Amino acid sequence: MIIVHYLENSRAHRILWLLEELGVPYDINVYRRGADMRAPASLKAVHPLGKSPVIEDGGKVIAESGAIMEYLIDTYGGQELRPPAGTDERLRYTYFLHYAEGSAMPLLVMKLVFAKLPHQVPLLLRPIAALIAKGAGSKFLDPQLKDHVAFWESELGRDGYFAGASFTAADIAMSFPIEAGMSRFGEQATALPGIRSFLAAIRARPAYRRALTRGGAYDYAET
Repeated sequence: MIIVHYLENSRAHRILWLLEELGVPYDINVYRRGADMRAPASLKAVHPLGKSPVIEDGGKVIAESGAIMEYLIDTYGGQELRPPAGTDERLRYTYFLHYAEGSAMPLLVMKLVFAKLPHQVPLLLRPIAALIAKGAGSKFLDPQLKDHVAFWESELGRDGYFAGASFTAADIAMSFPIEAGMSRFGEQATALPGIRSFLAAIRARPAYRRALTRGGAYDYAET
């Protein structure tokens, strides 16, 4: 039986969703965030970095969302969630499967870190930290995020999904950066019909809903 080490309100939701799409049985070990919003130290007993998601399967411990997704599809027959080799769709699939964590999420994490920065320093330094955070956001992070969001909208405008006209695991990979990103763009998100349609489509999938039921609270989902 696969064990998913699941940190609440995290990217681990995607692994539950993929397992539900595959119809593979699994158990969940749920971890609660501390007051600092970090994973508890007990996760380091599973993997030295103490990060989630991590899965255990047949004595193997596998970390990193993209690596877990590739392992599950290779092992449990999810070929319908991956375009055929040698096609343009497969190339797009591979790109977005890795882009989600390699390019999109670092910017969103930095956005979150700088937003919290003023509250993590001594009181007298908070005005300076706030100015630094504001400058990093307006001069560096926000312009890049704007480019990425425009890229998402353009790609989804081609045929509705990230790797062609059919739903694939690349869409599962991309779901978290898009849901997290749109939560930070507020009213601007209403001007993005491709992204709105994509979110509606993935949130309507039964496997997505089952993953919410199994995993519990997930801040970026619409229930």
